[in-house]
Amino acid sequence: MIRIGIDVGGTNTDAVIMDGPRVVAGVKSATTADVMSGVVNALKAVLAESGIAASAVDVVMVGTPHFTNAVVQRRDLAPTAAVRLGLPATASLPPMVDWPEDLRAAIGNHVYLAHGGNEFDGRIISPLDETELLGIADDIRQKGINTVAISSVFSPVSNECEKKAGEIFERALPGAHITLSSEIGRIGLLERENAAIMNACLRDLSAHVIEAFRTAIAEAGVKGRFYLTQNDGTLMDAAFAEKFPVLTFASGPTNSMRGAAFLSGVGDAIVVDIGGTTSDVGSLHKGFPRQATVAVEVGGVRTNFRMPDVFSIGLGGGSHVVETEKGVKVGPTSVGYRIVTEALVFGGQTLTTTDVAVAAGRVKLGDATRVAHLPADLVARTETRIMEMLEDCVERSRLSPEPLPVIVVGGGSILVNGPIGGLEVIKPNHFAVANAVGAAIAQVSGEVDRVYTLAEMGRDKALDDAKQRAVEAAVAAGALRESVEIVDVEDVPLAYLPGNATRVRIKAVGELHVG
Repeated sequence: MIRIGIDVGGTNTDAVIMDGPRVVAGVKSATTADVMSGVVNALKAVLAESGIAASAVDVVMVGTPHFTNAVVQRRDLAPTAAVRLGLPATASLPPMVDWPEDLRAAIGNHVYLAHGGNEFDGRIISPLDETELLGIADDIRQKGINTVAISSVFSPVSNECEKKAGEIFERALPGAHITLSSEIGRIGLLERENAAIMNACLRDLSAHVIEAFRTAIAEAGVKGRFYLTQNDGTLMDAAFAEKFPVLTFASGPTNSMRGAAFLSGVGDAIVVDIGGTTSDVGSLHKGFPRQATVAVEVGGVRTNFRMPDVFSIGLGGGSHVVETEKGVKVGPTSVGYRIVTEALVFGGQTLTTTDVAVAAGRVKLGDATRVAHLPADLVARTETRIMEMLEDCVERSRLSPEPLPVIVVGGGSILVNGPIGGLEVIKPNHFAVANAVGAAIAQVSGEVDRVYTLAEMGRDKALDDAKQRAVEAAVAAGALRESVEIVDVEDVPLAYLPGNATRVRIKAVGELHVG
């Protein structure tokens, strides 16, 4: 199978072509201000370098920051109605109560509370009131809102209230985008609701972006299927991505970690992905990023859908290097994709970490004579500061004293000049385009997160039921059934609930079914 993987970064858009497990060609192309033309450039460049005909490509996988950037920058967000089913419970903390004021304003702060919802064991809190919901739908219509996020108390246990409410709104508001929180988030009402609202406000943008990707791929002559990478290192097809854009958040760092595992052959390690603007650091477990176990903030909003446990610092190949009274300051500001015009070695006026790497003789880029004047002392102190920053990151990612190797990937990894914190450093072949490799090798996943009452069915039956649901979810998402395997099992007793309740979370992963 011929696959193309594309990953859009803040500085470069990377693309690779793979024939089975072999990387045929990999290219880096400058990310453009409009993003899409940079994707087209990378796609055309990697096809030209590989010598493979566009018509021979079976699948294209893309990792994009479009939707994360929209939330962070408060742009292109649709006015959204947040409807919560739970009255008379939950009224003291309305939807979006913990959102930043500017983000709440950006989507209109339209909040509605209605009856419905369930207890942890599936018992109804209060019956759904169709008349009440039709009144809410009428108000939404009058305000000209076309996007609705519906959340219900304990909907991961029983999603009947959300489904029925969704059907009522679909009939009352033909053509509206409707997001159900049970399809995105996990147990935890506010965080799950936040994820649903965030997903809903991106639906208009996702339709535009996905169509633009389809057009770009078609114009390059590629007729294969098109997928986007999710934030757990797996794939979703274009139609699914259009419906759930929020699942692409943090897919870039995840792609890099999956690519690092594949290229190095190491399944358990710490990965440091150094790009042009930031360094992303996280731990690999069995070849997949360790998942965050607590709420993750996106754009200042707490969410609890699956996210890799990755953190970023402002250190990259384009980071500014400034001499201060306290010593050398590296980052967090960066020239980003303008490095090819602003860095000293490329004829610019800004001293960057790349310039320091060239001055130290660690890499040949641009015109080395333009950094020959840099004092050796400044170069040495800058390199020391860079390694100190990376050591701090690696220490934060370690969960045990075991000496895990550190896999260093990304174009900015030219900044690494030895062991980090005394740990072995692995820099695999094609390290610069590991993120695109991670996109190209991505598999398909299914996940279940439910609360079971063990007094009724027992632990083994609960786990078997959850595993079967996870497998079916993976197959429904496009996985080849015979290749699906369970990669993560977690069950946590909920001591504060009666009936010997246990929360079970299971993830299944399989190879993409192409045919």
